[in-house]
Amino acid sequence: MGLADLGRIDDVIHGRMRLGIMVYLSDADSADFTELKTVLEATQGNLSVHLKTLEKAGYVAIHKSFRDNKPLTRVSITPAGRKAFSAYLDAIGSLIGGKD
Repeated sequence: MGLADLGRIDDVIHGRMRLGIMVYLSDADSADFTELKTVLEATQGNLSVHLKTLEKAGYVAIHKSFRDNKPLTRVSITPAGRKAFSAYLDAIGSLIGGKD
């Protein structure tokens, strides 16, 4: 294991902001855009870019609607995203010696 596991690190998830999104959604299942922006201390533009990257990979689903005539964007982790995040955590664990 060890350095051989570097190739198993998912570059889509590995960025700090995208990792934060995946960590949050893996526990919450879904969150609205404002909630994510607040907990991750992100700007609107930065968060949007990272969410689009995760959506393009199939790791999150983005649902847009309106509540009280205001736009509402909800983000949820997909089954593929949950699987990829689990594999990412296994690879990190193997890399640092936490798993055999």
